[in-house]
Amino acid sequence: MRYKKFGNTGLFVSELCLGTMTFGGEGELWSKIGALQQEDANRLVGRALEAGVNFIDTADVYSEGRSEIITGQALRDLKVARDDVVIATKVFGQTGAGVNARGNSRFHIMDGVKKSLARLQLDHIDLYQIHGFDPATPIEETVRALDNLVQHGHVRYVGVSNWAAWQIMKALGIAERLGLARFESLQAYYTIAGRDLEREIVPLLQSEGVGLMVWSPLAGGLLSGKYSRDGQAAAGDRRAQFDFPPVDRERAFDSIDVLRQVAQARGVSVAQVALAWLLHQRAVTSVIIGAKRVDQLDDNLAATAIRLDAEELAALDKISALPPEYPGWMHTRQGEFRRQQLRESDAA
Repeated sequence: MRYKKFGNTGLFVSELCLGTMTFGGEGELWSKIGALQQEDANRLVGRALEAGVNFIDTADVYSEGRSEIITGQALRDLKVARDDVVIATKVFGQTGAGVNARGNSRFHIMDGVKKSLARLQLDHIDLYQIHGFDPATPIEETVRALDNLVQHGHVRYVGVSNWAAWQIMKALGIAERLGLARFESLQAYYTIAGRDLEREIVPLLQSEGVGLMVWSPLAGGLLSGKYSRDGQAAAGDRRAQFDFPPVDRERAFDSIDVLRQVAQARGVSVAQVALAWLLHQRAVTSVIIGAKRVDQLDDNLAATAIRLDAEELAALDKISALPPEYPGWMHTRQGEFRRQQLRESDAA
């Protein structure tokens, strides 16, 4: 297990992060994803920590709060020292019947953090993330509220999830202008079957020193190797229950064909190669893995031992490359001379 610097901070987190979306099973949506109860969750958390994972991610909406409860209790049951683990959770989604029990307002953020701390049985949250974009709340209100939480010691760092590049950049600008705590991470969907992030967001993250946490790195199980072009996996599989995130299946299966070739040549699983590809991407700080069973978790953990060679990476990059879009293709055309100068300068 390797540990990477988290955004523009002095914090280091494991390259794999344990996701807890499979904990709880409360509510119609979350029951389709997973319904692990305390004993099974303890086993997964214990195994992840044993493998060197020091990063755990949850959210207040997962299983209607039950995921946070189970996560916090697992840390208690396993007697995990507080400074041995980095705990991340999120706020934004609907958490009650009230008209203000959602969104990124100061009202909801301040209410949400207190309830998350209680469910997690913690005195502080290491990473508090805005779970989605709220068109009703000014970004400055959100950034100021998060800074208050940092100043009060309830939260150590703040991050964001599922925002567009311009939204993230605006928030970073507000934080810099006002001297407030800034977003240190983005949690986003990114896989070899869905590389849209590379158009605008990855360049932004690299430019501004913002870390990247990847959710659904196997595209909701599609990259697990259990699926083929001519049929679905077993009826009980997650994709059969909850077909998300949306994927261009033809392009995805083109990538899976090459993933399978690499996996067979190495004697590893397709899922391990898909995860290894992400771990080779420079913008990625940590990849969030979730599981229902210990053997699934072990398979994902084994991806950290895979070092793809230049030929394998080139083949995977070629088959999964994004189709050109404007202004990207114009940047490529106009900037080639200057890129060549940079290459020559680096080689000198």
